[in-house]
Amino acid sequence: MESKRQQKYAKLIQKELGDIFQKEAKHLVGRALVTITRVMVSPDLGFAKAYLSFLIADPKKTFELIDEHKKEIRHALAKRIGKTVRVIPELAFFPDDSASYAQHMDQVISSLNIPPAPEEDEEEED
Repeated sequence: MESKRQQKYAKLIQKELGDIFQKEAKHLVGRALVTITRVMVSPDLGFAKAYLSFLIADPKKTFELIDEHKKEIRHALAKRIGKTVRVIPELAFFPDDSASYAQHMDQVISSLNIPPAPEEDEEEED
């Protein structure tokens, strides 16, 4: 269970990373739409896991490029939140597969052959 402080810190990092990917890191993401779906912060606030979701045909290449430049992204984050926090956390990026998993499960469920339920005669009681 995360503390209130961790949750506030995670929300701040999530917001600022989103702005960084939209405005400052265009050379990394190009035309891809990158969404930070969740940020989890360690209890000592020194490490942050950011889960990224991509709206692009080849997200693997974009993710690898972001992962290679995480020091640059951390530096941009430090410029934004350096005055309000003591520690700029080390960043670790992970792909968020929940959207693709949901799509896969939707396809599996729609392809099931479920026979209709037998109709039961309902008797009305007066």
